[in-house]
Amino acid sequence: MLVSSTEQNVASKNARRSYLFPFILVTSLFFLWGFAYGLLDVLNKHFQVALNITKARSTLLQAAYFGAYFLMALPAGTIMKKYGYRSGVIIGLLLYAVGAFLFYPSANLKSFEFFLFALFVIACGLTCLETAANPYITVLGPPETSEFRLNFSQSFNGVGSFIGPILGGKLFFAANGANGGDDLSNVKSVYLIIGGVVLIIAFLFYRSQLPEIHEQSSTITANKRVRLFSISHFKWAVIAQFFYVAAQVGVGALFINYVTEYWKGISNEKAAYLLSTSLLLFTAGRFAGTALMKSISARSLLAIYAIINTILCAIIVLFPGEAAVFALMAVFFFMSIMFPTIFALGVKNLGDYTKRASSFIIMSIVGGALMPPVMGLISNKSAALSYSVPLACFLFVFYFAWKKSEPDK
Repeated sequence: MLVSSTEQNVASKNARRSYLFPFILVTSLFFLWGFAYGLLDVLNKHFQVALNITKARSTLLQAAYFGAYFLMALPAGTIMKKYGYRSGVIIGLLLYAVGAFLFYPSANLKSFEFFLFALFVIACGLTCLETAANPYITVLGPPETSEFRLNFSQSFNGVGSFIGPILGGKLFFAANGANGGDDLSNVKSVYLIIGGVVLIIAFLFYRSQLPEIHEQSSTITANKRVRLFSISHFKWAVIAQFFYVAAQVGVGALFINYVTEYWKGISNEKAAYLLSTSLLLFTAGRFAGTALMKSISARSLLAIYAIINTILCAIIVLFPGEAAVFALMAVFFFMSIMFPTIFALGVKNLGDYTKRASSFIIMSIVGGALMPPVMGLISNKSAALSYSVPLACFLFVFYFAWKKSEPDK
């Protein structure tokens, strides 16, 4: 039976309309984990003062946070495959809320180890959210615009990342002067509020009906003998995401330390505001990159941004000072599109392998747990030299975009 072009257009419009509310609701999740990440780098510096720990030890926050992604990604993917995207989101939100509430006893005990556990629980929840939300956005519409949709939704992740350091800098450091002190009362208050808000959003998801999309087999995955890790563009995307997240987390984790060491007279609070400005650039880069993808291919834009960041990191390492701080801030703008673009390129054309592939790409976020401690050790000798680690990571992202990101035929 032939279907007229008019009927096809009507069906397409109805599909877009039915996807609009789920798209908006799921996009709100990107803000939530962006906000959690935005607070993380401020906590890193605040705990150095409030709990009297070294820079190297404070990077265990990043290790706990991103280590959870490694341990939880495959279980999250299994849950999602069995029970669907919506269930994965609700479980993730509940874990996020529990972890936020655990900050209260952690602050009362002034225990860095307890804080690490609370942050680990939050990150387990975020793993479920990312494992569900990222692929859900990519399949919530035409495959040819998946990179565009994911970059747009990830832009709101940038908004959350921007607001986090502003709030953290104001409340955590300003409580006891510009450089902060040992008062953790504001940390308790902020995370109690976060936990309450997240529970409300979990209730909204519980009450809402989201369309459960079942991906169709693609030309790659129609042959069931094809193994997931034999698919080249997916395999290299996992590796590229490992190095990208390592770079992103490392750049942010020691940002305040770099600024206060090489910009004479600047306080921790003001450095936190510069971090927030950098994350505003990150957000602007997401929106700008989404617009540019209408005329430049995602692969090409990723390669251009990666090589620019390699050059900026070379400036940060070789010419530390006030000017290098601005180069460091610019790195955030050019990092902006990398995570969603690598993710979308990695799951492209994977059909019914999409959910499982998503788990492995989210699992590769463990790069953010492994590299910052290395940077922390190097920074004990030279904060500038530690940025040679993200420099090498961006070179690998460039290689992936240039040579390995084209989907298998």
